[in-house]
Amino acid sequence: MSLTDFQHPWWLLLVVVPIALIAGYVLAQRSKRRRSIRFGNMGALRASRTERRRWWVHVPAVALVLALLALVVALGAPQAEQKQERNRATVMLVMDVSLSMEAKDVAPSRLEAAQIAAKDFANNLTDGVNLGLVSFAGTANLLVAPTTERAPVEKAVDNLRLDQRTATGEAIYSATQAIESFSTSLGGPDAAPPARIVLLSDGKETVPQDPNSERGAYTAATAAGQQKIPVSTISFGTVGGYVDIEGTKQPVPVDDASLEQIAKNSGGDAFTASSLEELDSVYNTLEEQIGYEYKLSDASRPWLVIGALLAFVSAGLSLVANQRLP
Repeated sequence: MSLTDFQHPWWLLLVVVPIALIAGYVLAQRSKRRRSIRFGNMGALRASRTERRRWWVHVPAVALVLALLALVVALGAPQAEQKQERNRATVMLVMDVSLSMEAKDVAPSRLEAAQIAAKDFANNLTDGVNLGLVSFAGTANLLVAPTTERAPVEKAVDNLRLDQRTATGEAIYSATQAIESFSTSLGGPDAAPPARIVLLSDGKETVPQDPNSERGAYTAATAAGQQKIPVSTISFGTVGGYVDIEGTKQPVPVDDASLEQIAKNSGGDAFTASSLEELDSVYNTLEEQIGYEYKLSDASRPWLVIGALLAFVSAGLSLVANQRLP
C-alpha cells in the first residue's frame, strides 16, 4: 500500500499522536521505576519482581496505540482493487460454419462442440453484457443483434447449419457494424460500453483469397482495432482434421497462424483449442475478461472495525488491570 492508494493521505500525519503516546508511556514507566528505587533496595527488588509478574498490565496501552494507528489509516480512506461485474459491455460471438467444421477430430464434431461451448459461454456471461451472434461461411449473417437476453442466442446457435467457403473478413465487418449500430442507439461512441468480438474458426479465409485485400480478414481486423473493438480469436481443431467428401478424405488442418494475425491486427488475444474441454477453458477465460473488471474502491471499513475492537479491548483490560470492576 502506498500514499497513492489513499483518498485523503494528509490524515496520515495524525500517526504522530500514537507515536507520542508510546514515547510518553515509556517515559512514565521509567519515572515510576526511579521513584520505586528511592524506597530502598527491597522496594526496588519487589517492584522489579512485580513488573515481571504483571507484564500484562502493559497490554491495554499497546492495544490503545494499535487502535489509534488503525483509526488513522481508516481516516486516510485507503483504497483497494476489487473485482466487480461490468454494468455494461457488448460482445459479438462470431462462429465459423464452413464445411470444414464438420470434421470429427473434435468429438462429436467441430461444429457440435462449438455449439455446446457457445451456449455455455452465453449463459455464463454476467447480466450486464449485451451478446450478439454472427455466423459465416461464404457470406456472413447477423443472427442476433446485441441483447442481454440469452435465449435468442441459444436458439440461433442450435440452428447453425454448414455451408461452403469461408468469408472471415465479412464476418468481422458484420460484427463491427452490429456493435457500431448498437452503440449509436445508446447515444454514440462516447456513451457506448466497451466492446469485443469473439471469433471462433478452424481454417483460412477463402473469400477473398488474400486476407490483406479490401474485404479480407486482416484488413477487417485492423479496421476493428481502429474502432477500439479487439477481436479475440479461437483457433478450433487439430492439424489432423479431415472431412469426408464423396468417400474421399479431405484434410482440413486448423490454421492457427491466420487467426493469430487477426487478433494481433485488432489488438485482441489469440487462443487455441483442440477439444471441447479446452474450448470451455478458453471461454471461461474470456468470460472473466469480459464480464468483470477491477476498480479501486474504499477499503477503510476493516481498519475501522479493527480500531474499534482494539479500543474496546484496551478499555476493558484497563478496568481489569486497575481492579475497578465490581
